[in-house]
Amino acid sequence: MLAQYQAIKREHPDVILLFRLGDFYEMFGDDAKAAAEILNLTLTSREIGKGRRIPMCGVPHHAIERYVARLIAAGHKAAICEQMEDPKKARGLVKREVTRVLTPGTVVEDYLLEERRNNYLVAVVAGAADTRGDGGAAPRVGEWGLAAVDCSTGEFAVTQTASERVEDSLLEELSRLGPAEVLLPPALAQDAAFVDLLRNSVACRITELADDVFGLDTPYELLTRHFGTTSLRGFGCEEMPLAIHAAGMALRYLQDNQKSALAQIRAIATYSLSQFMIVDAATRRNLELTQSLRDGSRANSLLWLLDETAGSMGARLLRRWLLSPLLDPAAIRGRLEVVQALRADALLRGSLREMLRSVQDLERVTSRAAAGTANARELVALRDSLARLPGLIASLTASECAAVRALAEGADALGDVEQTLRAALNDDAPIALREGGMIRAGYRPDLDELRAASAEGKDWIAALEHSERERTGIRSLRVGYNQVFGYYIEVTRANLALAPPDYIRKQTMANAERFITPALKEYETKVLGAHEKIVDLEYELLCDLRRQVASQAQRLQAAAALVATADVLSTFAELAAQRGYAMPEVDEGDVIEIKAGRHAVVEKTQTTERFVPNDTRLDCSESQLLIITGPNMAGKSTYLRQVALIVLMAQVGCFVPAERARIGVVDRIFTRVGASDDLATGQSTFMVEMNETANILHNATRRSLIILDEIGRGTSTFDGLSLAWAVAEHIHNHPRIGAKSLFATHYHHLNDLEKTLPRVKNYRIAVKEEGERIIFLRKIVPGGTDRSYGIQVARLAGLPQEVIERAKQVLWSLEQSNSVGVLPRRSTALRPPPAPQAQLTLFEAAPNPLVDELREIDLESLTPLEALNKLAELQARARAQAEQTNRRGRGER
Repeated sequence: MLAQYQAIKREHPDVILLFRLGDFYEMFGDDAKAAAEILNLTLTSREIGKGRRIPMCGVPHHAIERYVARLIAAGHKAAICEQMEDPKKARGLVKREVTRVLTPGTVVEDYLLEERRNNYLVAVVAGAADTRGDGGAAPRVGEWGLAAVDCSTGEFAVTQTASERVEDSLLEELSRLGPAEVLLPPALAQDAAFVDLLRNSVACRITELADDVFGLDTPYELLTRHFGTTSLRGFGCEEMPLAIHAAGMALRYLQDNQKSALAQIRAIATYSLSQFMIVDAATRRNLELTQSLRDGSRANSLLWLLDETAGSMGARLLRRWLLSPLLDPAAIRGRLEVVQALRADALLRGSLREMLRSVQDLERVTSRAAAGTANARELVALRDSLARLPGLIASLTASECAAVRALAEGADALGDVEQTLRAALNDDAPIALREGGMIRAGYRPDLDELRAASAEGKDWIAALEHSERERTGIRSLRVGYNQVFGYYIEVTRANLALAPPDYIRKQTMANAERFITPALKEYETKVLGAHEKIVDLEYELLCDLRRQVASQAQRLQAAAALVATADVLSTFAELAAQRGYAMPEVDEGDVIEIKAGRHAVVEKTQTTERFVPNDTRLDCSESQLLIITGPNMAGKSTYLRQVALIVLMAQVGCFVPAERARIGVVDRIFTRVGASDDLATGQSTFMVEMNETANILHNATRRSLIILDEIGRGTSTFDGLSLAWAVAEHIHNHPRIGAKSLFATHYHHLNDLEKTLPRVKNYRIAVKEEGERIIFLRKIVPGGTDRSYGIQVARLAGLPQEVIERAKQVLWSLEQSNSVGVLPRRSTALRPPPAPQAQLTLFEAAPNPLVDELREIDLESLTPLEALNKLAELQARARAQAEQTNRRGRGER
């Protein structure tokens, strides 16, 4: 047996081999060591020779799904090696072979997939590649090609693009896709620097493919043979050699590891990154698009807020749309028109959503049918889902809105597939594949005959008990069955004398004897033989149904796309109706104008106070850069994020949380928000901040939207202020950038930029003061502020009163000296003294303009009246200065 295992293992050296041995799947050697650690199994051993043992562990066959899922989640590949014959009937060693190789990027089983997101296998190629072997045009240096395939849905898409730094755009796209597995050629897989960047960007398995993975084929030939075409022009990728190479890698990998999934891959789509707004990892994180900053969960993210889709296909499409907002205003308006029509027609919207809730995951059921893993109950669910399509299509085509009707234009209701499944499958078909009861009576005459024979035999056996009791006079006689002896007649020991001569003793029990008769064995053979044939024939018919479903994969995928699109757009309409979202006006202009905008997630989750809406006006001619000041906790960050989210939602095709919005399409949203170390790469908070800022300054364009929150906080005050000032000037003045920007800061000196830069405007968060208390009004108003209210916010946070008082004293002293280079000595005073002359000597004396002016007066040239007037002026200014100092000391404005 071990020799058989080792032979199979040599064919699959890079996987964990689960070897079926009776009721367990066993693992040996290094596989056992790795699996024992991941699965928390006891590691034992098995003798393989005199004094030699091999590590071993195993899992029960009925729990294989749970253990395989953990191996895949840990990034491993797993091969399932099954017994291909009944051990009871086998002569010698049981025949075994690998029936399935599972890798993170090729799984189609439900228990290994996240229902509401795609599971991508991605292949990447960088640099020059001649994919056709004909010396065709080679790509420019700095290009890369990418192919993404989701085996569970049949989606297959490719792109090719160029950039000054290949890894920048490539890693951003990989981060957006979030693949489960990435395939690399040796040149990339052995580039340690690239692999490190990849691992830091995406948590996935990285698989290296050999240079000779294509054998005698070229990627071009491999693809055209699979699709049955003479060229790839019909797919739009004929002149994309790197994309073709990547697609060939992905297809070859599926042929080797998930061949059954190929039946669902019937087309290849080409896309360009220029079609979509770039949403990089920092922006996804800072805007909390798919997971929250607090704990990394889906809760309280934008996706969590918007995902009220009826089914998993809609949920996956919604996620893709959120991470790929459109750049074409016409395409955006097309989505918005559908949302507007569905919002206005509550009856249509309600009926659509009711039907959509009854449609199962067409994509993944089709993929499991193609892979040969779908059971009868899943095909029944597919059948019932297809039965909903005619009503769905009819509802869409009956709409008065042309955009809604266009969704269903040319739609295929797949009535033939639905009728085939309805004729074949029982409504209550079981999950198990080897129990029978799957196929409907009347579907196959030979199956009906077998069932009739089985029923006749069972009826005869059921009547046997009564007839034998009458014949023998044994009232306790009974007919029974077990898997070891089959059918038998049981007679108690007290009645053995009444047993007829034709009874053949089969088994002796403590209180009874079990017998058979020739007639009983004849009917047993008839019944059991018929049952075995029924099970085999039903399984054969189910496999045929799966093949028929798989052959219609392209039609089913088109229906799935219609269902998913209708689901997302009707969800947007429902959200708009429920939450008072408005239809944005989207155009090619450079104006972002929002009336009474809200932060969608904060508005939903905030329960302690009413959300205060705010207006926004950004453009590239007058209000390009808004400097926003105000205290912490007052709402600056919420305001910045809500503007970015409203823009993103509009370009997705969703209504927005505002009374009114006009959105000039932006090519990219940049965000520099918050502070965090990057421990994995040893970068400090300040270095992370500067890296993200550098990325913005290098890549922003006039069509971008920039969100900056507290640039420069990670270093000293003067360094930070200088950098923040320079960054703001660069964004405003650089001819390539000139981007619309929101800049929140505590550096009040930046308010001075409004005086020197024509497109800078100052805004602040309104605050109401009541003595030493402050109330956040959450309102954005014109004008700057020179106060941060840090001590008042600290009081709200619950800092001890003595700390608050000492902070006020230190602040007053620092403001008096206009210096941050000398620390104040500890004072026993609880409050700063009311008058300057009582001030503690904490700093070197700072220059005083009144003293300097007094020193410079030429007394001899002044008349007595001029001298008195000058003295009165200096005295008034001195009193005003003293009063200002006292107010600051008391924490007043």
